[in-house]
Amino acid sequence: MPSRPEDDPAPGTRSEVHSNSGEVVQAGYVEGGIHFHYGPGGRGHRPLQLPRGVRGFVNRISELAALDELLVDEENLVVYVISGTAGVGKTSLALHWAHRTRDQFPDGQLYIDLRGYDPGLPVSPDQALERFLLALGVPAAAVPAEAEAKSSLYRSALADRRMLIILDNAAGTAQVRPLIPGSGQSLAIITSRSQLQGLAIRHGARRRTLGTLTETEAVALLTATTREYRHGDDPAEVAEMARLCAYLPLALRLAAERAASRPVMPLSKLIASLRDESELWSTLSTGDPDEAEAVHTVFAWSYRALSEQTATVFCLLGLHPGADFSEAAAEALAGGNRRQVRTALDQLAGACLLEATGYERYRFHDLLRAYAVDCAQSKISQEDQLAAVQRVCEWYLRMTYECALMTAHDTTLLFELPRTGEPPFASHGEAARWYAEEKSNLEAAVHAAAGTGQRRTAWRLATVLERIYATHNHFNDWRSTSQAGLECARELGLRAEQAAMHDSLGRLCRMTMRLDEAVTHHAAAVATYRDLGDLPNVVKGLNGLGWVHLFRHRLAEARATLSEALAAAGELADREWLPTVLYSLGYTCAQLGLLDEADAHLTRSVRIFRELGSRLYESMALTAISYAARERGDAATSLEIASEAVAISREMANRLWEATALLYLGKAERAAGEPGAALVSYQASAVLCRQNGDRSREAMAVEGAGLAYRDLGRDEDAADFHRQAAAAHRQLGDHWKLAKNLVHLARELPRGDEARRCAQEAAEILAEFDDPKSTALRASLPR
Repeated sequence: MPSRPEDDPAPGTRSEVHSNSGEVVQAGYVEGGIHFHYGPGGRGHRPLQLPRGVRGFVNRISELAALDELLVDEENLVVYVISGTAGVGKTSLALHWAHRTRDQFPDGQLYIDLRGYDPGLPVSPDQALERFLLALGVPAAAVPAEAEAKSSLYRSALADRRMLIILDNAAGTAQVRPLIPGSGQSLAIITSRSQLQGLAIRHGARRRTLGTLTETEAVALLTATTREYRHGDDPAEVAEMARLCAYLPLALRLAAERAASRPVMPLSKLIASLRDESELWSTLSTGDPDEAEAVHTVFAWSYRALSEQTATVFCLLGLHPGADFSEAAAEALAGGNRRQVRTALDQLAGACLLEATGYERYRFHDLLRAYAVDCAQSKISQEDQLAAVQRVCEWYLRMTYECALMTAHDTTLLFELPRTGEPPFASHGEAARWYAEEKSNLEAAVHAAAGTGQRRTAWRLATVLERIYATHNHFNDWRSTSQAGLECARELGLRAEQAAMHDSLGRLCRMTMRLDEAVTHHAAAVATYRDLGDLPNVVKGLNGLGWVHLFRHRLAEARATLSEALAAAGELADREWLPTVLYSLGYTCAQLGLLDEADAHLTRSVRIFRELGSRLYESMALTAISYAARERGDAATSLEIASEAVAISREMANRLWEATALLYLGKAERAAGEPGAALVSYQASAVLCRQNGDRSREAMAVEGAGLAYRDLGRDEDAADFHRQAAAAHRQLGDHWKLAKNLVHLARELPRGDEARRCAQEAAEILAEFDDPKSTALRASLPR
């Protein structure tokens, strides 16, 4: 085996660790201690998420002045609520002020439409927190699974920033409370039809209820919007049109656009057609009967002015499952050719019935979406509605399938979709951008397919999405879609498809430390695959189940399960799974102290990986061999092999695997009596783990740094690092690693209350385990 690479960190030197984004992170051991120094990225992310403001904003002088006061009186102010009836202009006011004052928030803006009153599903606080954390530069894998932990991380990320957060269309207090910044310089502006009194009581929120415009203001809005297109309108007729719109800004803008699009038609004729519009739409409610009637009337009046083709597209767009949509999705939904759909979209945006949010992307105001849904239900047959939803869900399936082939780590899909034309994505970057734009719509598409009887499409989409979610660690969406896919497979009576979803959920639960649930899912998958005689998937499921037992530190159960997997893998003609199971079993045996058996399995695993040309997996197996050599007391061999694993992972440019190999290198360096070198390796590993969101291994690297400090005789620093590692393992729910760090901490602390508490908690946890390592740890506790 090659000697240790020259570019490995040495004691007292500084190394450069490169993140996936190419940024440089300085990492080095110095006499003062171990430090992390981050370059651009992470906390340097400056999200600029404000949508464009409304064109030709007028009026609301006093309301804008009240918002301006927030910039003067900032003490303890983090929340401002703009409430009011639907269509009164809450979002327009918030966005206009936000754009006007964005220089006052140098760290950027966050925006989300919570869809609290949308006909579709509202955005949950959990989903909103995940989107915000990603925008703030938190790696996807570092986003916690639990909502409370997400909220805590979100507040921490905002603590030293001055940002503006717009929480638009909130349904109630519970939807926004986790999204409110902690004390600091950031400001959250919330728009809602509710006054959200709870926020005033608990968070000291200021509130402003937005009323309808006065007649003068309403006339000013109409005049400003039509000024370039109409001349000589009678002021009395303009005032009458404003009255018929109930002085509501949304209705006024729709009416103004209609008037502007017919510059030679006398305003009196437009008013007459508006006054005669008598069809009401009962699904829309603004809370006030007069205002509701005005809104319904203006919507119907605007709708009847559309061409038949554009009106049909408007109706069908209301059936789109997500919050916004692309031109291509609209084409799939409407079933027309691109030119016809593009023309319809242009006409709808021009009439203010649809809002353009970016290049070839659109969304509805929630009232207009509800109106479009109602139009679809009253004017389009149920059969045609279902066909439209089926078209768009199948379009999402095909696009997601191609996206997974371009971007997922694991592109082994469970079924094949034949291509019907040119690939939709020319590059990995193009596919990744599509996924980023459509992410929320993809989950909605799974549920829309399931809800309209397209169970096979829902299952297929959930299956493909699992590959993408696993790549990005988007755990919430993964759970939601896989559970929907499992239910659809059950309803169809498809057992193999059910097993695939159980396997998916098992991996998800293992990655999110829901280990009891992971056992249930993996066991269900294995049982079904056995019944079906699907031996390769039996092996895969048993390997996954074995790793769940390893995560739980149930080593005897892990060994039994993985031995069963090895026996089954030996019956397969394809050797794909054999070296993986050999590695898993070899690592387990090393954990149990069965070093001869571990060496036999691991040596065979490395040999097969090399024959298959699987360099990264070879690196993985080498780390386990390094561990076994260290357990034998052969520090020199352990160091040599760990160095080789680091070299391979760097050669393959895989930063997560490099982080793991560096962790084993640090352990080998400590065993070889090089604690300074170990500190550098642990630090480099921790930096890479943090950048890539591997919280468990980051905590293990911090633990290693504590042990290295102990070797250097720096007990206080050692204790501090063990406290940090213990806190992380406690948050992750990893009891065995928590107990191990508590043992280290009890040893480092001077005798006293904290040391006794640590020793007692460690003893209580370790009593649950009977393996040799746990027994040795219990014996080492201070008496």
